[in-house]
Amino acid sequence: MPNQDTMSPETLSFLRQRRSHPSVTMSSPGPDDDQIRDILTIAARVPDHGKLSPWRFVLYPSEQSETIGAWLAARCESLNGPLDYEQRQKELTRFQRAPRVIGVVSTAAEHPKIPIWEQQLSAGAVCMNLVTAAAASGYVSQWLTEWFAFDEEASRYLGAGENERFAGFVHIGTATQPPVERQRPDLAQLISNWTQAD
Repeated sequence: MPNQDTMSPETLSFLRQRRSHPSVTMSSPGPDDDQIRDILTIAARVPDHGKLSPWRFVLYPSEQSETIGAWLAARCESLNGPLDYEQRQKELTRFQRAPRVIGVVSTAAEHPKIPIWEQQLSAGAVCMNLVTAAAASGYVSQWLTEWFAFDEEASRYLGAGENERFAGFVHIGTATQPPVERQRPDLAQLISNWTQAD
């Protein structure tokens, strides 16, 4: 039987209803520096085989969002050719959509005991904890990767080091509209009972 003293119906209800908000629908205010520190403290409480902390955070100052956007637009154009007005505006404003943007960098590396895959999973758990902590703090969030997470030159510009990669960018702000629920997976199609092979 579960320990009745540790059960929290409010927490379970919160987790059942948590969902992402599109970053383009966010506005100010975002969490202040003290709240960000608390959110990141919670984000870092994840399974971490070997206590390696194979991840780290990059905070992007809002006053630098235009500079970042201009660089991304130029890089996108160098990769794909001239951008039309709509695509250029999309690149220019990627880091302006939410008042706070946090990059989660996976620092997974070869280790004699801990597989890289386990280290990468830990970075994914950090991202999930981060969006959950942001929601519990009264904000909305969205965990995104987007093309620049997979482009080496863009990743370096945004703060990833050699042999590092972004697990994602978490956008945090205040909701401007109610969340729209999406269809969730049918668990009956995702659960199986193990049976021993013949």
